[in-house]
Amino acid sequence: MKSYLKLLSAACAACSMTATAFAADAKPAAPAAPAAAAVAATDSSPAGTWKWTQQGRNGGQGFEQTLKLAYQDGKLTGTMVGMQGPQGQIPDVAITDASFKDGTVTFSVTREFNGNKIVSKYEGKLDGDSIKGSSERPGRDGGAPQKRDWIAARAK
Repeated sequence: MKSYLKLLSAACAACSMTATAFAADAKPAAPAAPAAAAVAATDSSPAGTWKWTQQGRNGGQGFEQTLKLAYQDGKLTGTMVGMQGPQGQIPDVAITDASFKDGTVTFSVTREFNGNKIVSKYEGKLDGDSIKGSSERPGRDGGAPQKRDWIAARAK
């Protein structure tokens, strides 16, 4: 059960980093340089694959999180990539309640463990090829919500 919760925490952290990346302020494109304009457009969009290492519970061993985001026509969509956990393969999960506004990325990830749905909420600020933010999920056995910081890097 502890390993499963560690995995869930890591997944939540990954989502939070993605949200932060989408939240960053857009950089204006340089009109005289098409290559620079393309880079600025990419840097101001949360679209892409984002990775970070989520620290384990109580400072335990961390694990890598991967988030794939798409941003088109003002709509943010994406998937938290599954991974192999101690209790088997954890499937990919679509993000929900996603938005990108004023450089801030927000979204939720709902996973089911032992018949219980656990919703993790992510928020982060996009800054070029990184997203820095925090995530929150319900505490174990009805305890206080657990908050974690995360910093994601855009995979090149």
